[in-house]
Amino acid sequence: MNALNSPAWMRGLASNGQALAAPILIIMLLAMMVLPLPAFVLDLFFSFNIALSIIVLLTSLYTVKPLDFMAFPTVLLISTMLRLALNVASTRVVLTEGHTGPDAAGKVIEAFGHFLIGGNYTVGIVVFVILTIINFVVVTKGAGRIAEVGARFALDAMPGKQMAIDADLNAGLIGEPEARRRRNEVAQEAEFYGAMDGASKYVRGDAIAGILVTVINIVGGLLVGMIQHDMAFADALKNYVLLAIGDGLVAQIPSLVISIAAGIVVSRVASETDIGTQVISQLFAKPQVLYITAAIIGGMGLIPGMPNLVFILLAAVLGGTGYLLQKKAREQAQTAEAKEAAGPGGAGGPGGAAAAAPEQEEATWQDVLAVDTLGLEVGYRLIPLVDKTQGGELLKRIKGIRKKFAQEVGFLAPPVHIRDNLELKPSAYRITLKGVEVGTGEAFNGQFLAINPGMASGTLPGMVTTDPAFGLPAIWIDAALRDQATGMGYTVVDAGTVVATHLNHLITTHASELLGRAEVQALLDHLVKESPKLVEDLVPKMLSLSALQKVLQNLLAEGVHIRDMRTIIETLAEFTPHTQDPSDLTAQVRVALGRAIVQQLFPAGGELSVMTLDNRLERLLMQAMQAGGADAAGIEPGLADTIAQQAASATAQQEALGVTPVLLVPGALRPLLSRFLRRALPQLKVLSHAEIPETKTIRVTSLVGAQ
Repeated sequence: MNALNSPAWMRGLASNGQALAAPILIIMLLAMMVLPLPAFVLDLFFSFNIALSIIVLLTSLYTVKPLDFMAFPTVLLISTMLRLALNVASTRVVLTEGHTGPDAAGKVIEAFGHFLIGGNYTVGIVVFVILTIINFVVVTKGAGRIAEVGARFALDAMPGKQMAIDADLNAGLIGEPEARRRRNEVAQEAEFYGAMDGASKYVRGDAIAGILVTVINIVGGLLVGMIQHDMAFADALKNYVLLAIGDGLVAQIPSLVISIAAGIVVSRVASETDIGTQVISQLFAKPQVLYITAAIIGGMGLIPGMPNLVFILLAAVLGGTGYLLQKKAREQAQTAEAKEAAGPGGAGGPGGAAAAAPEQEEATWQDVLAVDTLGLEVGYRLIPLVDKTQGGELLKRIKGIRKKFAQEVGFLAPPVHIRDNLELKPSAYRITLKGVEVGTGEAFNGQFLAINPGMASGTLPGMVTTDPAFGLPAIWIDAALRDQATGMGYTVVDAGTVVATHLNHLITTHASELLGRAEVQALLDHLVKESPKLVEDLVPKMLSLSALQKVLQNLLAEGVHIRDMRTIIETLAEFTPHTQDPSDLTAQVRVALGRAIVQQLFPAGGELSVMTLDNRLERLLMQAMQAGGADAAGIEPGLADTIAQQAASATAQQEALGVTPVLLVPGALRPLLSRFLRRALPQLKVLSHAEIPETKTIRVTSLVGAQ
C-alpha cells in the first residue's frame, strides 16, 4: 500500500510546494528588508538575482508567442522587488560594517567593485550612471511605450477576433472546446499587454531607486565612517564609495538584463519561430546585402590610417558568408527543379503508370465569392473601351461619374468592377447591381450614336435603335457622318459615352440601393470631423444606424440629394424624441430640405409651374387614407386608375412645355401619392405644400381630377 500510495503522496507534496512557492518568496523579500543578513547570504542572493535575470533573458529569446511567457509581468515584479530588498539589506551591511574594508558586504559586491570598475570609484560612478541612463531612458522607456501601444491595439482587436472565432464555430470549422480556448487566448493576450504596460513602470522606478540608493549609501557611508568610526575622509571615501558603486552595479546589471528581456517580449512580432531564428533568417536572407556591405567595409579598410587588417578581415567574412548563402539558395532551386521535372508520377515520368488524379480539396470559405455591388460586363468587341493599353477612355469616364455622383448626390458610390463576358454578344454590355442585371444594351466601338432629342430634321443611314439610358430614338452611324448628324440637330456621342451615360443613369436611379450601412457610417465619420457633438448626440443614442439608413434611402428613392447632412442630422435630432418611424422622419427631413429640393427641380426662376389635385379628389383621397391607412391599397381601383391616367396626361403637358412635372399636394397625401405614382411615372415628382419656400411663387398649370 505504501509503495502504491507513495507516488500520489509525492505528487501532492510537489503540487503543494509549487503553490507555496510564491507566498514563501514574498515573505523572504519582506524579511530581507527588515532582518539583517550576513555577507554570505547576500552573496547567495546577489548570485541568484544575476542567474534569474539570465534565465528570464534566455526564456524570452526562445519564446515563439508572447503568451508562451505569460508569467513575465509577475516575474518582472518579483525580480524588481528582489533587487530592492537586496538594496535595503546591502545598505544596512555597508553602513554598519563598511569601515572594516571593501569585503564587508560580501564577495560579490567586492568583485564588482574591484574587477568591473578597476578599484577606481570615479570610473565606477561613470559606469553606474551610464548603465542607469541606458536602462531608464532607452530600454525601459521604449519597452513601456511598445507595451502601451500593444495593449491598446490588443483591446481594439478583441471584438473582431471574437467575431472571427464565432464565425468559425458557426461554420463548423472548429468545435466548442477549441473556440473556448481561442477566446481565452484572446483575452489573455489583452491582459498580458496591459500587465506589461504596468509592470514596465516598476522597472523605471527601480532605475530611479537605484540612483537614489547609491547616493544615499555614499553620503550615509561618509557620515558614518567619519563621525562614528573616526575615519579619514580619503579612507571613508575609498571604502564607502567603492561599496556603494559595487552594490549599485550588482543590482543595475540584472535590472538592465531584465529590461532587455521585457523589450524583446513586447517588441517581437508573432511568428512560428523563436526570436533568434527569426532575426538570423531575415537579417542574412539576401546575399546581395552582404556583398554590398563587404564592399563598403573593404573600401574603408583601404583608407590610410584605418585599422586595415580588421576592416579587410571583416569584409572577407561578410563576402564569404554571402557566397555561401547564394550557393545554398542555388542548390535548393536546382533540387526543386529536379523534383518538378520528375513529375508526380515519380521516376517513371509520363511514360510510366498514369499519375493519380489530384485529390479534390475540401470546400472552404474561400470558395464563397463576394457579389460585386456594381458590375459592368462587356463583350469582346468592347474590351478596347476598358483597356488602357488600347486607348480606352471608359475607365476614366467611370471615375468621373463616381466623382460627380459624390458631389451631387452626397455619398461615394461603390467601385464599378469591370470584366469581359464571352456569353454576351460581341458588342453588348450588361450592368449589374448586387449580381442582378439592371440594364443592358449594345455599343459599337468605332461608330457614333446619333440621338434625336425631338428636334432633329431628316434621317441618317445606319442601324436604327433607341438610346439605352433614356429610350430616345437613335441611329448608329459611321464616323464620317458625325458632322452631318450634328448639323441636322442630332446629339452625337461615341460608344464609350453611351455606356458611361447608361451607367450614370442607373447609378442615379438606384442610389437608394447603393447606400449601405458602410456608406452611412462613412458619411457619419466624414461629418464627425466638423460636428462631432452633433453626430454623437444622435447616433446611436437617439437613433440607430439602420433607422438613419432607412431615412436616407427614402430620400434617395424619391430623387432627393443628401449632400446637406448637417441639416438632415439636426432635423432628426429635433424630431427623433417624438417619433421613431422612418416615414414620419423622412417627411420632416423633406420639409427641412425644401429649399434644396425645389432648387433641384427648378434651377432658375422664382415661379414654380406645378400641377395640383382637384378639391373633390383631394377630399376623397383624405377620406380613403383615413379609412385604409397610408397605403395606396385604400384607394378604390377605379379612382386609382383615373388618377394615374390624368396624372400621366398632365405630366406629358408639362414636359411639352419644357417644365419639370411636379404635383403639389397636402403633406398628409404626399407619401401615399408618391409611392402610388412613382412606378408608372418616375419622372413625376410629388411635393407637399410645406416643402415650398415662402419666397417662391406657385403657378398651377393643370388640375388632376378636375373632370
